[in-house]
Amino acid sequence: MKFGDIMLSAFRGVTANKLRSVLTLLGVLIGVASVILLMAVGNGSAQTIQNAITSLGTNTLTVRANGQPGTESSQITLNVANQLAAAKLGHVGKVVPEATTSLTVSSSTASEDSVSIIGTNADYFKVATVTMASGSAFTSADVTSAAKVAVIGSTTATELFPTGSALGQSISVDGQPFTIVGVLAVQSSTGFTDPNSVVVAPVTRVQRSYTGFGALSSMLVQSKTSAGVTAAQGEATVELDQLLGVSTTVATEAAAGNATATAEVPYTITNQSTLLSTQEASANSFTVLLAVVAGISLLVGGIGVTNVMLVTVTERTREIGIRKALGATRGAILGQFLTEAATLTLVGGIIGVLVALFGAQFKIYGTQPVIIGYSIPLALGVSVAIGVFFGVYPAGRAANMRPIQALRSI
Repeated sequence: MKFGDIMLSAFRGVTANKLRSVLTLLGVLIGVASVILLMAVGNGSAQTIQNAITSLGTNTLTVRANGQPGTESSQITLNVANQLAAAKLGHVGKVVPEATTSLTVSSSTASEDSVSIIGTNADYFKVATVTMASGSAFTSADVTSAAKVAVIGSTTATELFPTGSALGQSISVDGQPFTIVGVLAVQSSTGFTDPNSVVVAPVTRVQRSYTGFGALSSMLVQSKTSAGVTAAQGEATVELDQLLGVSTTVATEAAAGNATATAEVPYTITNQSTLLSTQEASANSFTVLLAVVAGISLLVGGIGVTNVMLVTVTERTREIGIRKALGATRGAILGQFLTEAATLTLVGGIIGVLVALFGAQFKIYGTQPVIIGYSIPLALGVSVAIGVFFGVYPAGRAANMRPIQALRSI
């Protein structure tokens, strides 16, 4: 029996019961679309987090206080940040203090609640890799004089000045007037808070008006080169231990991983490169988990193919008997039913791919799916393989029928 004849016979078998075939296609379609879309969601989520970490710069260290009560000398203060910057360490570049709070910001016509207020220095706009949409950043002179100037985020600019430019306008931050000198470009959201709802002002002014002159929220320490991040972390650790009065014994034991000693160190340094590597490993595991969960639905679709093909073989016993009596070989019967199963899953898989590509155009729970290139041929190939695998038993059952037994059931 020629291949063309087998294909034609398989096509007729698939279209003989359209409703049954459509329902079988639906099971495969859902499985394939789920695999591609869920992997895309995992990949999209991973890229969003990766972009957020990268936006801080992979050559950036974050220093945060451990929140332990103590004297002023044991806290991460603006004075400590200035001394660290003045130390001129070999691999450490810029040091950026951050004093943060959340306040109500208003203009003459509108108001916005719970706006993030960041007090920092002029180097923030270089180290944090934010970009200006209009205007300019405040200067070191503004920080020295504790000037009432601010750079605001795009959301804050839109909320407070919906009909005009925010540049040069005055805003009130918890009753204190500030002049807007710049507006930040739109930043992508990576969580429940809006990174564009922000006011960035000189750290000296924010401390004087809002947070006080105690501990900073954090410090950003920039390495001079990407290759020197580890060395910069080591230098910053030694310098901070000296500035904060951490004993050599405690510092040594903390570096060795002693939990008790680590708890005595009043700060934590986070390496952005390490965070990026950890995030990539977690994201890969998350994506694989989603693919496995989606693969279960594809497996269920394959079981549906088996069920349909078994019913088909039973219904077509007479046809099988006549064909075998007329000389059809076992291979021809086997090929026909395997081709029917493969055709069902292939068509269902192709439609599933199209559905997944369409679905990836929309955000799912706030995440924009990003299709992984290999997921399409993988899901399509697995769907066909499942069709063939689950079609083997029904096809073998049909091929093994003896003509006399098949004809007797007429």
